[in-house]
Amino acid sequence: MHTTDDIMRAAAAWVWFPRDSEQQNDELQLVRYPARFGGGVRASQVDSTADAAAVVDHAIARTRAWGESRLTVWVSPSDSPDLEHELLRRGGELFDTVTVFASPIEAIEIHIPVGRSAEVVRSIEQVREVDAINVAVWAQAPLDEEGLSTEFSDISTVLAAGTGLRVLGRIDGEPVSTGGCTIVDGFTRLWGAATLEHARGRGAYRAVLAERLRASAELGARTALVKGRISTSAPILARAGFRNYGDERGYRLAV
Repeated sequence: MHTTDDIMRAAAAWVWFPRDSEQQNDELQLVRYPARFGGGVRASQVDSTADAAAVVDHAIARTRAWGESRLTVWVSPSDSPDLEHELLRRGGELFDTVTVFASPIEAIEIHIPVGRSAEVVRSIEQVREVDAINVAVWAQAPLDEEGLSTEFSDISTVLAAGTGLRVLGRIDGEPVSTGGCTIVDGFTRLWGAATLEHARGRGAYRAVLAERLRASAELGARTALVKGRISTSAPILARAGFRNYGDERGYRLAV
């Protein structure tokens, strides 16, 4: 079984590189998001011998060099140095907090109400339904036909390789929720959960969560790792038996 140290290292190592993004890892991990996801630069994984002010200066300079005006910094207990005080000093806006949760998959219990279902995405029509949910929830630009085809190819490739999958959830047949997962070193990283506003609190997220765990176990994962927003999924995860391993906070800086 994974130890607490294993879990903390896995949580700290987790970063997402969207298709068509740019990245730099020097002092901290910086990722320039494509316009479809709203642009801007996301920073995380601080690992530097410089002081906090110098690290933030570096991140701001890189953001400007990329032609972006918004820097988002996620701080975690594993950062060195801790940037939180420096971000607050510069007027950083705390916009979100997530709790790092983990649990052996076999220990998680999820009650799914009648009429809620979830399925692994295996067709381009399912990708179209997933995209409609993501557009509504994340306010991102919809994929065109070429983008849908590329997304379907990416999902199919990782599914065939056994390294990840995407799930689509329904209430009485209506597509209302989605989420993905990536298999890394025996962990299933659960990411991208989104549920249409009118369907929240009705069990669709739980169905998506359960299906991701079931399919991940089939692919060899032993431990589930997820960063749940305290305002939405965190209470559900805690009730399902996930253990709390601390918080990560997101700050925004206009640069």
